[in-house]
Amino acid sequence: MIRLLPLSGNVEPAIRELGWDWAVEEACAAYLAPEALAVSEAEAETLLQAADTLYEMLVQSIPDPIPDDFLRQLGIPSNLWEAVRHSWNDDRHWHLYGRFDLAETPDGPKLVEFNADTATSIPETAVVQWACLMAAGRPAHERQANGLFEGLEAQLRHWRELNPDLAPHLLLVHLPDSAEDETNCAVLAEAARAAGFGTAHVCSVDAMRVSVQGEERGVWAEVEPDKWQRFDFLFKLVPWELLADEEPALTADLTHLLLTRDVIVANPAYTLLFQSKAILAHLWDTFPHHPLLVQASLRDMPGHHVRKPLFGREGQNLTEMDGIRTRQQEPGEFGNQPQVRQRWLAFPTDAQGRRYQAGVFWAGEACALSYRRAPGIITNLSEFVPHILTA
Repeated sequence: MIRLLPLSGNVEPAIRELGWDWAVEEACAAYLAPEALAVSEAEAETLLQAADTLYEMLVQSIPDPIPDDFLRQLGIPSNLWEAVRHSWNDDRHWHLYGRFDLAETPDGPKLVEFNADTATSIPETAVVQWACLMAAGRPAHERQANGLFEGLEAQLRHWRELNPDLAPHLLLVHLPDSAEDETNCAVLAEAARAAGFGTAHVCSVDAMRVSVQGEERGVWAEVEPDKWQRFDFLFKLVPWELLADEEPALTADLTHLLLTRDVIVANPAYTLLFQSKAILAHLWDTFPHHPLLVQASLRDMPGHHVRKPLFGREGQNLTEMDGIRTRQQEPGEFGNQPQVRQRWLAFPTDAQGRRYQAGVFWAGEACALSYRRAPGIITNLSEFVPHILTA
């Protein structure tokens, strides 16, 4: 049952004051919903527990040692295999955070997928949805399931403490010309400073310099005009598989620096094991008929289901199928990738036919809820819906 509560206030001034114009600019004018989703405390706890259980299942499902055939089945580029295995076997390579996308079905929450590597919507979840309540003048006692910033801070502190031999300076890089990604990195940088990092510098990945030679060995960025700094910690809001495909030389240099402990990277390369949507089929084979899963396969599937590219993002190239007949398909740039099939999920809908997907952020443990809604397939342009906890 979807229950919506009106949010009449104007959150735009607060967002612009933060410098997050991208969230309210014309192209995103309909991105923030004008109401909040009422979520019971019991429902929130069920979703959080589901994410924690799913993370444990993911870890348990990975074979040890990791065979080539498994990496090949997941579609992980071969020039990342060494980094994946190295980071998986060394606990100092720490998974900071990810976001589980869940469908709340009549049979309980079900896994849609896990964005383990480069999950965004951090500012919306940690700050904007809370600001929406404040702008609307909602009563002070109303709460959200939202410990994302605190979870990120704790994870970043632990990552730093796991690597005391490295200087506590963190470089955060994002794809060029993406104000949204830059803002996600900015929130992470603020959490890193709170976690004790002496430097937390944000820049485009194009502005990062990587060398494996001599005195310039390491990862560098220009922190002030003509002032370059070496960074032992690197956070990249750039997908590993994109680096491997488009920047093989950079990927080789980063792998080399990882192996020699000249840099440590988050999220680590092993998060590709969870990021690949082929893991959905592997989970179903490992835990068949588990209540948090629906059937998934790398082979064709009868009946109502979806096809997803293994490393597709933002809903691109997702295809709704009825047996071999296509019902609807999202355009995108991942159409040439291998695809996983997943049984169709019954998302909850409101009176206007909009489907609601729960996003549960995991940062060491499940720590925050966020919601997206759309009349059809959920994409990066779907509305972000704040929530309010109710009894």
